[in-house]
Amino acid sequence: MPSVLRNRTYRRLFTAQVVALVGTGLATVALSLLAFDLASADASVVLGTALAIKMVAYVAIAPVVGALADRIPRRALLVSMDLTRAAVALALPFVTQVWQIYLLVFLLQAASATFTPAFQATIPEVLPAERDYTQALSLARLAYDLESLFSPALAAGLLTLVSANWLFAGTTVGFVASATLVVSAALPKPAPVERAGGAYTKALFGTRLFWATPRLRAMLALDLAVAAAGAIVFVNTVVLVQGHFGRPAGDLSLALGAYGAGSMLTALALPRLLRVAGDRAVMLPAAFALPVILAATATLSAATPGTWSWIGILAAWAAIGAACSAVLTPGGRVIRRSAADPDLPAAFAAQFSLSHGCWLLTYPLAGWLAAAAGLPGTAVILGAIALAAALAAAVAWPAHDRTQLDHLHTNLPPDHPHLAGARPGAYGWQHGHHYVIDSHHHAWPRRARSGRKVSAAP
Repeated sequence: MPSVLRNRTYRRLFTAQVVALVGTGLATVALSLLAFDLASADASVVLGTALAIKMVAYVAIAPVVGALADRIPRRALLVSMDLTRAAVALALPFVTQVWQIYLLVFLLQAASATFTPAFQATIPEVLPAERDYTQALSLARLAYDLESLFSPALAAGLLTLVSANWLFAGTTVGFVASATLVVSAALPKPAPVERAGGAYTKALFGTRLFWATPRLRAMLALDLAVAAAGAIVFVNTVVLVQGHFGRPAGDLSLALGAYGAGSMLTALALPRLLRVAGDRAVMLPAAFALPVILAATATLSAATPGTWSWIGILAAWAAIGAACSAVLTPGGRVIRRSAADPDLPAAFAAQFSLSHGCWLLTYPLAGWLAAAAGLPGTAVILGAIALAAALAAAVAWPAHDRTQLDHLHTNLPPDHPHLAGARPGAYGWQHGHHYVIDSHHHAWPRRARSGRKVSAAP
């Protein structure tokens, strides 16, 4: 058992995450069956629209929640969102119109967009030691990958015993169990937030934090690289397996399983690797591997279908899963290092929103390109996007990325508590500490052309 699971609070939160993920997986299968019952031949249109609604909810809701999260006790917020999701799942079997599916899906995903960033911000508070937090990030990645593999199999087994509507009951049980576990966990009290401004200003703070912090700007570019590669896996695998290779439907699971296996094996190896190499040294090479793999995918999908090209595709999907895991898993460490503790909910909410914005761009692009340019052309174009994103990340993220930075304050009064220990200079008060964007530091320190330090705050 990983040592981090000996922490009682984290063990309960992790279990809550797992059961909620299983419930979500069951809901995905049940929703597909419900869409087919209601729309028959148009079921794909219904599901496609539902997925679009999901992404819009993720992109739009998360920043607002990040702005308001400090006004609601963390436990109450998490439990209320679990119970909201349980209520929506319980209502889905009674749907009789397609528009009702859209409404309930929006409510379900809005609750998820509220729950997930708040949950992510809680984990570093529960596990302040970096080694423990790194293990938690790897376990979270494993949980997501196992859910994508396990939930469809569980749903298939349950459908041999019960009707599809009972899957929604399983989803409800999962969310209620998650809420119960969160209630039983002793959550730390979040630090008070001192940001000034209204709800709109606070909602934009997370996005401004990402834009103003070089390593977070790089992380956003890395999210785009992952979305470009991941989109071809999640959107085009069925076309590749059954359309290009002419293989049976069961091999679709084999291809997606290869992706999941690559991701899980990497997640298991990352805690030890990150102790040796660090975040930047792991994330950037993984991102640069993605366009190379997509170039190989273009070659394999342009070749005559055969055993070796099929094996090559499976290897490519495993490699994409490994590279995506190496980029995504350390992301929580980067955010944690780049935001003050009170601002973690806003930071995770911004990352949740912005990263899903990348997927909202690449998902339809992968579908349109496959129809217009074919699979080889799709892989080439998405590979070019991944390469551009990786290059942007390498430029934005300094090679020597120090957290302790010297900087000037020009407009704070000399008796301000933040200036304790600061040195007076010709242009203001100079000191150094762990630097993050917050109410006292509005920009990243830089050197002017004259060589003197420029103030990081007004």
